[in-house]
Amino acid sequence: MQRIPILKMGPYLLVSIQVDMDDRTAMALQDDLMEQIVRHRARGVLIDISALDVVDSFIGRMLADTAAMARVLDADTVVVGMQPSVAITLVELGLALTGVRSALNIERGMDLLRSRIEGPGIADGHHEE
Repeated sequence: MQRIPILKMGPYLLVSIQVDMDDRTAMALQDDLMEQIVRHRARGVLIDISALDVVDSFIGRMLADTAAMARVLDADTVVVGMQPSVAITLVELGLALTGVRSALNIERGMDLLRSRIEGPGIADGHHEE
């Protein structure tokens, strides 16, 4: 079974899924991610799914469940790089991905996470005084 690397960057964890996800890999990632959130007291998780062309209902639910678990542990989740075919599939499956914010790319995803932690205006370089 493949393990997906989880990288720490300050208060954030970064996950880039570069392999086709089977159910076992998805569950292992979820377990590893929860462990890393607690270990590092992470405030945000960015999951890059740009390499995924297909997402089935199990993987979709796993993303939603992972975001819900992370929220309970006080970490926001942002999914980036979603392919149009994946978005269509998720909608057709009726998976709303409640609690999962999304962004077009990693840079915008990091901005979303920073704005949550640092407050409005900080992530885009505008400080309120």
